Amino acid sequence: MSEILDAADMQSPISGGARFLRACLRRPVDRPPVWFLRQAGRYMAEYREVRKHHSLVDICKRPDLAAEVTITAAEKLDVDAAIIFADLLLPLEPMGLDFEFVAGDGPVVHTPVRSVEMVDRLRTDRTSALEYVAQAIAKVAGHFGESKGIIGFCGAPYTLASYMIEGGGSRHYVHTKQMMYCETAAWQRMLDKLVLVLEAYCRQQVDAGADVIQIFDSWAGSLSVADYCEYVQPATTRLVRAVQAMGVPVIYFGVDTASLLPAMHKTGADVIGLDWRVPLNDGWRSMDYGCAVQGNLDPITLFAPLPVLESRVRSILAEADGRAGHIFNLGHGIVPGTPVENVQAVVQMVRSMGPQFAARSRQHGSEATHG
Repeated sequence: MSEILDAADMQSPISGGARFLRACLRRPVDRPPVWFLRQAGRYMAEYREVRKHHSLVDICKRPDLAAEVTITAAEKLDVDAAIIFADLLLPLEPMGLDFEFVAGDGPVVHTPVRSVEMVDRLRTDRTSALEYVAQAIAKVAGHFGESKGIIGFCGAPYTLASYMIEGGGSRHYVHTKQMMYCETAAWQRMLDKLVLVLEAYCRQQVDAGADVIQIFDSWAGSLSVADYCEYVQPATTRLVRAVQAMGVPVIYFGVDTASLLPAMHKTGADVIGLDWRVPLNDGWRSMDYGCAVQGNLDPITLFAPLPVLESRVRSILAEADGRAGHIFNLGHGIVPGTPVENVQAVVQMVRSMGPQFAARSRQHGSEATHG
């Protein structure tokens, strides 16, 4: 998007896509951009209608359907960015691992990877099988043009490895950490293979029109700072830098990661996502304001009365303190049952309150961009 590189006159309107990209790169904006994690999902009637006839994986693998639910959600909420409808686990299949979604249990990997031999059998040469995601992105990018930012995404190496090893979600990550500690060479080979696959997967998405790639490290919060730095950060950093070399910013997000934020910042990601457990300014300050941040309204606040919701939105905007580089979002995904009208109301709140902070954004923009 050419708009983002201009020394834009902030008195003039800019598109949602330019606003979003400028914020990712800590450039001044007229107001913070806003979008939501899981903005296409079961809380929305249009999505539930599609799910009556198609499974989640079917939607992911049908570019027309994935584009439809992505576009419908972004338009209905009137947000600044659209994130492609896909699932973190899609790369597992071309690597040789079958999985399915089981009601009540979530994703289940039928043959968990728990030996050196199984790590060695993981494939890295079939990423072309994931082209359906890129095809969906191309449809979404063609629909929105520059009016909205287009977000592609992938799972982070640690999070995907933990799914592959545990066979699904986990409370304690016993098998994952056993491999990290006891079969360190196999662990590193596994992450190396994941980085190869994810780099190719992200390149497909960027080539198709993704403006930004978000890397989800959903389970990074299960790690101590020492373990994250020793066993996870190097591979994640390689992936972040590889995606940035494609010419797009990277958002890096995890859950329950307050203690990890300085280490996550060292990956070099342009934007760090904050969950709701840490005050936005505390999280940003822990990284010396050296990157953009995304977040961080508690998604359950979307069930609150509008006065409470407005108070929380205003508080987050105030904590951002007008610094260039704040993207308003939730601290995790929208949950089923969330009132759609409350999600729409938050967009309007950010749109109406945000310009109050624009002057501060311009004031801090130059120093933030070079910080």
